[in-house]
Amino acid sequence: MKKMKLIKQIHEAGIVAVLRGDSPEEVVRMADKAIEGGIKIMEITMTVPYAMEAITTLSKKYSSTDPDADHYAIIGAGTVLDSETARLAILAGAEFIVSPGLDKESIILCNRYRVPIMPGTFTANDIIAALELGVDVVKLFPGNLFSPSIISSLQGPLPQANVMPSGGVNLDNLAEWVQAGAFAIGIGSDLTKEAVKSGNFDLISEKAAAYVRAFQEAQKLS
Repeated sequence: MKKMKLIKQIHEAGIVAVLRGDSPEEVVRMADKAIEGGIKIMEITMTVPYAMEAITTLSKKYSSTDPDADHYAIIGAGTVLDSETARLAILAGAEFIVSPGLDKESIILCNRYRVPIMPGTFTANDIIAALELGVDVVKLFPGNLFSPSIISSLQGPLPQANVMPSGGVNLDNLAEWVQAGAFAIGIGSDLTKEAVKSGNFDLISEKAAAYVRAFQEAQKLS
């Protein structure tokens, strides 16, 4: 039940913040500001040095049990390339796993522990393979190589596929992706690059709030 509840929460929240940084402390700070701005799903990438420390810190600080609580967020791990890393991330506190590719062993492991996994897919064959392995949501990656219309094209023959584009989604095209039927969307560097460049992390909260507003408006039009 917890797995399906988490998938439902990710779908309802709609926006996944994909966070990369130079240290676990920096990424925790990014996450705090993104959550402050209203984004509640955090994907901490394994490209962050000592990423597991950031996952543990955030998973202890935030609880996914009550969406109305002040300290509410769902913390996951991204850029997971193998089952060993997936298991370590789960033990560190990750509640979902995201990968840039389709790794069978990682999917089997996550299914074993009833943890949602969103593997990266690029073709219809990738999506079919993921579905056959029991995946509930596939990540369309890199999203910037496609137009939003790819979702309806894929869901013609594969209406059962829940697709989350990640990479290249921004405030200018977010509404198109949502209206095209995206299950959720992944937001990467656009959320944090200005803050990192200027050193003003409050900009993350402002940008997060703008994304939440844009997502809510797009939902109304869907």
